Amino acid sequence: MAEKIVKVGLVGFGTVGTGVAKLIIEDADSIAAKIGLRLELACVVDIDTKSARPVKLPDGILTDDLNRLLDDDTIQIGIEMIGGIDTAKQVQLKILEAGKDVVTANKALLAEYGNELYRAAHKNNRCIAFEASCAGGIPIISAIRTGLTANNITAMYGIVNGTCNYILTQMSEDRSQKSEVRRQKSEIRVCPLSFSEALAQAQEKGYAEADPTLDISGGDSAHKLAILSSIAFGYEIALDDVFVEGIEAVSKDDIRYGGEMGYCLKLLAIAERTEGRGQRTEDREQRTELLTSDFRHLTSGISLRVHPSFIAEDNPLARVKGPFNAISIFGSAVGQVMYYGRGAGMMPTASAVVADIIDVALGNSATTFRHLNLRPRSQTVPLIEKIDNLVSRFYIRIMCKDQPGVIAQWSRVLADHQISISGALQHEDIGPDNTVPVVIATHPTQQKNITAALEDMEKLDVIGGKPVCIRIVDIPEDKD
Repeated sequence: MAEKIVKVGLVGFGTVGTGVAKLIIEDADSIAAKIGLRLELACVVDIDTKSARPVKLPDGILTDDLNRLLDDDTIQIGIEMIGGIDTAKQVQLKILEAGKDVVTANKALLAEYGNELYRAAHKNNRCIAFEASCAGGIPIISAIRTGLTANNITAMYGIVNGTCNYILTQMSEDRSQKSEVRRQKSEIRVCPLSFSEALAQAQEKGYAEADPTLDISGGDSAHKLAILSSIAFGYEIALDDVFVEGIEAVSKDDIRYGGEMGYCLKLLAIAERTEGRGQRTEDREQRTELLTSDFRHLTSGISLRVHPSFIAEDNPLARVKGPFNAISIFGSAVGQVMYYGRGAGMMPTASAVVADIIDVALGNSATTFRHLNLRPRSQTVPLIEKIDNLVSRFYIRIMCKDQPGVIAQWSRVLADHQISISGALQHEDIGPDNTVPVVIATHPTQQKNITAALEDMEKLDVIGGKPVCIRIVDIPEDKD
């Protein structure tokens, strides 16, 4: 019996595209042995057809003409690896209209226009596979869509940006180096790096782009959270639904003070179902529509946010170091599960892309995509929690003048806004204008109360500068 060949066309021959081509060409035999199909790279499209890449393509398949892919009826799958939004969107739409399935790792495009692209795919009776869009080599999309289908997912907490995790790791750790000095072992203590130092090191090692804005601003994590939460909760999620705060203003002093209180700082992408606090619509017709479709939607909201978070130092996510990613998911039946691995890079991402190609070739993706049932925006918008309604604990650092009566003044501000203190510490470090740092941890309170209290604190004559505030995230424990 002749071996079935599945022809694929690749658009974008950059870093990840090169990795995809490398796997398809060099591992063709082992892939065929596993799945009974042979993948054939029939066409590679890129505007740069001259630069050398670390993979040798068969003669004649590299071109700058997209029509080579679109007009070839023997090519079944189009792989979009060019990145960006506008051009990539048009490329994906053209591939779908040409009657071919799409495989992509383009998180920014899916976060912005995923709902539109999904509708286009359904219209053309095609599918879009996007495993590599959210966590590199971690198969998180398939885990949510198939492995956890029997669960009502209640929460996700993810470290989904390796650049930020590397920077925060370098800002957090005292690293000791052993050296041989005159045949005697001595320990040299290397202090944590500042944000700028850690960023420069991340760029030097290739973990951060020359322009790291999308990563350190939290934007990249927000793209991934929008995609993951739509699949997990079954709604058309828009990027604007996600509250975003980056790590640019994080100080290693706050990381140190938080560590003394038993916390580790991470940039978390968080999706949670909340009970009874979601933004509600006052539109009677829309409420009736929601009530008819699913009464439960009126009794719970969805909180989507990306921000620096203090978590307990014994939480598994606190032990995720360097450029690695991890996502902790809570399901109604399975409890807590955690997925860990390399979230970026040529070959980890290519691994996920080729896995999607195989899934499409086998026909599995078409079935899964056909049953991708996302409730429309009219049902989503009323459920999205405003950040002001978030209930959390908070870390606050204020620089207080070293004089009598200071504690009474800032304590009164917190009391006036119904904020209770769970712990505090003060160092003798001397800051600007003869101030000393005072660190406060609060009991759970609403974000809007904290915001108002910080504004009032800043007005006090005994407080120097703007108070620092970081959310403390109490991730549930899954115990027997």
